[in-house]
Amino acid sequence: MLINQAIGEMLHRALESGVTKTEAYQLMAECPTDVLLTAAGRIRDRTRPDIITYSRKVFINLVNLCRDRCTYCTYKKEPSDPMLSMLNPSQVLTIADAGKKFRCTEALFVTGERPEQKYEQTRTWLRSLSYSSTVEYIYHMSELVLEKTGLLPHTNAGSLTKKEMSMLQDTNVSLGLMLETSSKRLMEKGMPHENAPSKNPKVRIKSLESAGELRIPITTGLLVGIGETHEDLIDSLFVIRQLHEKYGHIQEVIMQNFAPKRETGMAEFPPASPEYFLRSVAMARIVMPDMNIQVPPNLNPDIFDHYISAGINDWGGISPVTVDHVNPEFPWPSIELVRNVTESKGHKLRARLPIYPKFLKGGFITSERLQKHASLIADNSGLVREEYIYVND
Repeated sequence: MLINQAIGEMLHRALESGVTKTEAYQLMAECPTDVLLTAAGRIRDRTRPDIITYSRKVFINLVNLCRDRCTYCTYKKEPSDPMLSMLNPSQVLTIADAGKKFRCTEALFVTGERPEQKYEQTRTWLRSLSYSSTVEYIYHMSELVLEKTGLLPHTNAGSLTKKEMSMLQDTNVSLGLMLETSSKRLMEKGMPHENAPSKNPKVRIKSLESAGELRIPITTGLLVGIGETHEDLIDSLFVIRQLHEKYGHIQEVIMQNFAPKRETGMAEFPPASPEYFLRSVAMARIVMPDMNIQVPPNLNPDIFDHYISAGINDWGGISPVTVDHVNPEFPWPSIELVRNVTESKGHKLRARLPIYPKFLKGGFITSERLQKHASLIADNSGLVREEYIYVND
């Protein structure tokens, strides 16, 4: 009874003013799942009672060579792999043009982590295109797509230096960098990040801090179920919370559940259980009451409606054109299905830009070109104009 009373008091404080890390540990360990989800949903409804968003995107898989080797990853390819991607400018533009025809607003540029450091093939390829680094190439391809199609670039290229971020700031409305975990233990021998130097939490946190110093809106998040403890999970959420409290630049937190993939080192590792992942999502909302919290619907195709109850307010990028190159085993649900599921839970689905309204309106975009292109497709609320979207789904 005393524990129940203590839990009730913590949840009341969460609704009013948030929780401490110690309280979050206890909630994660002891609070019944249905009570935890109810609290998370109430917190979300306090500030976001009606709308759940998504970003209509094309996925531009620029180069999928990578210096890291995470034991759960199928994105990384080797030069001999038939699924190797090294896109030239005309291929990039073809993908972006297709996205424009389907009323996409985001061009998601994804690459492996600094592939030119490990692969001569990447260095040769970049030189053939007159570039010296992957980031330099991303900058120019972002500019090409922006000027030729009006799609707004968002780049996820792993850990970047402050100088590299500053370069991309002129052509990208936002950047993405998954923290995944703040646990150094997951870099130890036999753990998922043993051979992935860029997944060192210090490296990731430094990049997230650099984005904050530059006032770049950035998306981050956690990969749940890769061997972290409950305490690791809460610690990681608080790292993100503290970065946002300091800089105000975290625009979204993605909660992604681990699912084992064939022919990887973790192929036999158990997936994150649905209940553990639901609790993790709810804790993200409770720890960060005013944050945009996302769960990708394609990774949970049969139960993604449950995450609305856990406090999310965003489905992330969904493409009517390209596959999820990071998780190709999981096709996107149709936008119409996502709309029906969202409405069945009493919410309206709205398309957003790859920069959230708060940041679009808050002076985070310093480039006049980016402001101009965003204004052509955004309404007064900062979301995508509905007449722009409802041409075809």
